[in-house]
Amino acid sequence: MTVKKTLTVSVVAFGLALTLGACGTSGEQASAPAETVAAAPAVEDQAAPEPAAGGDGHTQVSQGGQVIESGPYHLELLTANEATGVHLDFFLQKGDTHEPITDAKVMAQIQAPDGTQESIELSYDAEGAHYTAMLPVTVAGDYNVAILSDIGGEKVNGRFTFTK
Repeated sequence: MTVKKTLTVSVVAFGLALTLGACGTSGEQASAPAETVAAAPAVEDQAAPEPAAGGDGHTQVSQGGQVIESGPYHLELLTANEATGVHLDFFLQKGDTHEPITDAKVMAQIQAPDGTQESIELSYDAEGAHYTAMLPVTVAGDYNVAILSDIGGEKVNGRFTFTK
C-alpha cells in the first residue's frame, strides 16, 4: 500500500512540475507560437456592424475596414483588389455621430512590397461620403499606407496595411 501511495504522489508531483514548467519559472506566461495566430479576415463584402459605445465615448460605426480613432476623428480604410490595381475608400469623420468631413486634403503614401514608394491624392466622393482613389498596382504582397489628412490646417494621419 505504501508503494501505491508513493507512486501516486510521484505522478501528481511530476504532472505539477510539467504544468509549472510550461508556464515558465520566471513568472512569465508562455506565448502561442506565431503560426497559430490567425490572420485578420478580408474586409471585402462585409456588412457594417451595429453601432456600439466605445470606451472613449465614441459611437463605434464601421464600414468593415481598418479603423483608427484619433481624438475626435474616425479614420477608416477599406481596400478592394481589382484586376487593374487596388481601390481605396477612406472614411474621414468627426464627432460622436461620425459626420463626414468633406473639405479635407487627403494624400496616401504607399510603400510597395519591393520598397518603392508612391504618393496619390484621394478625391472626395459626395455620393459615398468618403475619399477614394485607384492605386494602379499589380504586384502581390503587403503594402504599407500612410494616410495624411489636412483638415483646415489640422493634420490628422493614420497608418494602415493591405495585401494585394
